Amino acid sequence: MTTQPAYVPVQKSYYPVLVALFVAIYLISNITSTKGITLGPLVTDGAFFLFPAAYVIGDVLSECYGFKAARRAIWTGFFTTILAVIAFYIAIWLPAADFYEHQEQFALVLGLVPRIVLASLCGYAIGQLLNAWALTAMKKRTGERSLWQRLIGSTIVGEFGDTLVFCLIAAPVIGITTTADTINYVVVGFIWKTLVEVLVMPITYAVIAWVKKHENYVPASSN
Repeated sequence: MTTQPAYVPVQKSYYPVLVALFVAIYLISNITSTKGITLGPLVTDGAFFLFPAAYVIGDVLSECYGFKAARRAIWTGFFTTILAVIAFYIAIWLPAADFYEHQEQFALVLGLVPRIVLASLCGYAIGQLLNAWALTAMKKRTGERSLWQRLIGSTIVGEFGDTLVFCLIAAPVIGITTTADTINYVVVGFIWKTLVEVLVMPITYAVIAWVKKHENYVPASSN
């Protein structure tokens, strides 16, 4: 008599996929943000074009799965980043092989400045938790109505907290030293990230609707 091997059943859900994308975007943004960028009169960093996507996915997680599930994803990204930084430093510290000619470049790219890491972790945790909290708090009052208000309102709260904390801590490290440039950095980052989420709101709407449909989402009763 043969017996079938036992396995832990995998639940059909898109939550793990969204969390994986969420964490990947944050990890990539941590590396690209170490480069200061000037676009005409605007001062920003190399993560400006990707990082707003983390808030889009954060909104999907909060709207579809609730604050606790969003918080779990946020802390997953937080501790994964700490693990990545530790791994980067260990890899840099290990002696390079004789044939490896790029140790300096490797260390330059992955040797994240501790202050940048601190800025990123603090900004990320504060911003994302504020975003998730604001969206779910608004949903308690509005129910399924006015999704656009929840998306914009939570983005304003979360992005402001994130941008302010990150920029104030990280600005000197990437070469921003004057008060005017620091204000520019904060304002431009906040406006840009908020504007991006507003522009991609139709995509956010579509993703939220798709996830709710395929996750057997049941709206709360209005009674």
